[in-house]
Amino acid sequence: MVGMATFDPRLYGARWAEHYDEWHKGLMDDEGAVVALAGMAAGEPVLEFGVGTGRLAVPLAERGVDVTGVDISPEMLAKLTEKSSAVTVVEADMTTVSLEREFGIVFIAFNSIFILETQEEQVELFRNAARHLRPGGRFVLETVVIKPPSADHGKMSLVHVEPDQVILSGGTSDPSTGNYRGVWMVVGKDGTKLYPQGGRSCTHFEMDLMAQLAGLEREDRWADWKRTPFGPKSELHISVYRKP
Repeated sequence: MVGMATFDPRLYGARWAEHYDEWHKGLMDDEGAVVALAGMAAGEPVLEFGVGTGRLAVPLAERGVDVTGVDISPEMLAKLTEKSSAVTVVEADMTTVSLEREFGIVFIAFNSIFILETQEEQVELFRNAARHLRPGGRFVLETVVIKPPSADHGKMSLVHVEPDQVILSGGTSDPSTGNYRGVWMVVGKDGTKLYPQGGRSCTHFEMDLMAQLAGLEREDRWADWKRTPFGPKSELHISVYRKP
């Protein structure tokens, strides 16, 4: 694959914000994530990178957690503030933002690290997480387990069937760089609409090295938010890195 065009994460936010909560409802263990993160925070402030519409930040704040959320998309943040004023929102690039305070937990959920376009940006995300952690604080990531492309790689697959529309998804990736381009296609009575995705996938092995470069130590890795042991058949990983 040659010459993938640069993907602007602002475009993702602008296109997806209106329907993000509706289409992702039930796809992730939101309640388990909130319970686990609140427990790890243990009363300390929490920072979420790629906060989006506040899927996790809002219920965390409702539990009394001091939550700050960073996102590059004003459309996503607008949806968050419609739900609650309890989250401190910051419109900024999560790789470079400087909040001049320390947190007990920094986290990024549901593949949001993959929206970054390059390995260098992903390393900088780890470094920026470390800069915002107090000593002993933890950086927590949630992503799917990246596996080699399957035989149907690049084909469209069915996501939802509804009375007046069908939602399909598909995409391709470059195995030499990890960059991918994808789209959700909504076909309905008003025509066809496209919701693009893009960025760079990376394995949990690569994340361990990124953590070392940022001065972080891996503390735990689970297969889900219930702390099921991670194994060769796991489809998801929750990785926890500690700042010494």
